[in-house]
Amino acid sequence: MIVPIDADTLARVRRALEPYGVVEKRMVGGLSFSLGEVMVCGVTGRGLLVRVGADAVPAALTEPHVTRMELGGRPLAAFVLVLPEGYADDADLGRWLSRGLAFVRGAG
Repeated sequence: MIVPIDADTLARVRRALEPYGVVEKRMVGGLSFSLGEVMVCGVTGRGLLVRVGADAVPAALTEPHVTRMELGGRPLAAFVLVLPEGYADDADLGRWLSRGLAFVRGAG
């Protein structure tokens, strides 16, 4: 079942990432945001998909409101899914987006 994307979350992510020149593209069940050709994050009906890198996934999964991101029943090695409670305020959203940007820039 596809859950509609939350318009408020989408607007918040667009506003936060605007200064970085990310490119927005449709993806299965949501929208992705990429820097260059590399996906930083995505907004789906279930939450915020964030690229943290395969090495950082285990630690990220110990954080509140974070779960493994799966596609077609298979886990995505470098991504986690942050549930809406995990980015309810702009500071939390900014931290997650910064993690995705840092990884894509090679600092992650």
